[in-house]
Amino acid sequence: MSPAAPGPDRPSVVIVGAGPRGTGVLERIAANAPELYGDAPLDLHLVDPHPPGGGRIWRQEQSPLLWMNSLAEDVTLFTDETVELAGPVRPGPSLAEWARAVRDGELAAPEGLRDDAAALGPRDFAGRRLQSAYLRWVHQEAVAALPPRVTVHTHRRTAVRVTGPREGRQQVWLAGHPTPLAADLVVLTLGHLESEPDDAQRALGEFATRHGLVYLPPAFTADSDLDALRPGEPVLVRGFGLAFVDLMVLLTEGRGGTYTTGADGELTYRPSGREPVLHVGSRRGVPYHSKIGYPPSGARPPLPRFLGPAEVDALRARPGGFDFRRDVRPLIDKELGFAHYHRLFTAHPERTRMAWPDFEEKYAVAEPGGAALQALVAAAVPDPADHLDPDALDHPLDGIRHADGASLQAGLRAHIEADLARRHDPAHSPDLAVFFALLSVYGQLVRLGDHGPWWHGFFSFLASGPPGPRLRQLLALSRAGVVRFLGAGLTVTADQERGVFRAGSASVPGEWTEARALVEARLPAPSVARTRDRLLRTLYADGARATAGGLLAVDPADGRILDRAGRPHPRRFALGPHTDARGSGAFTRPRTNAPAFRQNDATARALLAFLRERTAPPVPVPAPHGEDVPCR
Repeated sequence: MSPAAPGPDRPSVVIVGAGPRGTGVLERIAANAPELYGDAPLDLHLVDPHPPGGGRIWRQEQSPLLWMNSLAEDVTLFTDETVELAGPVRPGPSLAEWARAVRDGELAAPEGLRDDAAALGPRDFAGRRLQSAYLRWVHQEAVAALPPRVTVHTHRRTAVRVTGPREGRQQVWLAGHPTPLAADLVVLTLGHLESEPDDAQRALGEFATRHGLVYLPPAFTADSDLDALRPGEPVLVRGFGLAFVDLMVLLTEGRGGTYTTGADGELTYRPSGREPVLHVGSRRGVPYHSKIGYPPSGARPPLPRFLGPAEVDALRARPGGFDFRRDVRPLIDKELGFAHYHRLFTAHPERTRMAWPDFEEKYAVAEPGGAALQALVAAAVPDPADHLDPDALDHPLDGIRHADGASLQAGLRAHIEADLARRHDPAHSPDLAVFFALLSVYGQLVRLGDHGPWWHGFFSFLASGPPGPRLRQLLALSRAGVVRFLGAGLTVTADQERGVFRAGSASVPGEWTEARALVEARLPAPSVARTRDRLLRTLYADGARATAGGLLAVDPADGRILDRAGRPHPRRFALGPHTDARGSGAFTRPRTNAPAFRQNDATARALLAFLRERTAPPVPVPAPHGEDVPCR
């Protein structure tokens, strides 16, 4: 519907961003409203130029070749009994359960995706278009669950500014419309945003313009214009995570290439002739670890153990603050190690030389990375391959040098093959225990605010990698010569004399690759100061606080936006990756006490409590001469 201000006597909330995070807040409003708001009237305005539910990132209009990187059974937008929240639990189906209900005729099939839903198993990786249909269904269910006097207004426009006094109603201005939406409260669930290039990226772009080259800065791959990357042309790619995987898919299968499977199960890529040649490298020089390909079994490690609420409370209470590397990183290492060894001792005791209670007692008092811990592990776990070394995990190619590019290609293929074998072999189930520990740590760190880029990169490398089939495709592309590995410690320079980009790495010292195209295969770094989102940029200019890492600072209790003096705004809230309480994704694995669900519930309850006070009827109090005088 077109924008229109609600009536002066009707409370209203504007939610900017109708993707999965906005849908999660809407679901929590519906769940909490009967307790906190009753049947009072309320206008909810959802502002997003993209369709509700999926939003921009999960919209249906994208390539059918693009997948999720989570198993269908590991995707939900619904709370369960593990989520620590004040509001009621409202269970609902995971993506896999929803697809099964569609297949069984219990739910209507999404248009054009009936076969996709019918074919999806619990341990399959859904296409993003099917995930979009699931998110749209969740959104519709959340709207249907709202009390009868709550009205939802959808505005397919872009919000560009929020104005209004701290103690008064807010105005949300929409692009192309002269009249703002009036709101008692505003919630920003903006999702992932584009950023302006930083100084180094801007210089590379200007160099490319001067020399007639192609430079693609960090962006969401599905939105990138890849037509400038010509068939057969060498392209330097900086970044080896999920953005690279999407790029790889769109420039190979997306240009007509196909895969065949041999009798031995090995994939072979058959080029269409329209592919460029991708020369890819990064700081680590290897792709993200494959998703683990076996289900959990047995007892999970009892988490949190060394980094839980008490430790976070102690860190936040330090008068002089805390240093992440000095004070938090050791607790992370201790937690990951505890999960790893708990699983090793309980599931694979034949590979240990000590009773678990004895090991646990000594482990608990040992300093992370210290000599006592190293001696304990060496004595109790004889095979070094069963030891956990977070630093070695983070830098897998450190110290490895190759004589030439051909040797590097063979070495990287062997690395990827070994990773695939390990991540699909339950004999290495301590890896899955570490994955659960990473989720637990993430759930605690959301209360510590902006803790810099290292943790997010480390978590993504270990826990948020591509499906195994994508790495098998990468191996096939490498064997076909469509992908070439550059190695670790990647350096990219602009050669002013030759008018080309040059890339080299520590893995093959002295060897350089030249190309007339460079792609930054990574997402834009969230930055309040450099964001392309007009609303967030003006909010920052008007006094909102940003962290040292460029994130919007919010109150961890309920998401209220902080000003530069650290005061929470009484009427403005923000949730998601642009904030310092970004937590995990807007949807997550069932039964993991997801921080995003806890945040959504706290914010929804804060909204409803505020509105309840505004709409509460006057309470009579005795007047001096016996008259009742209304007061609030």
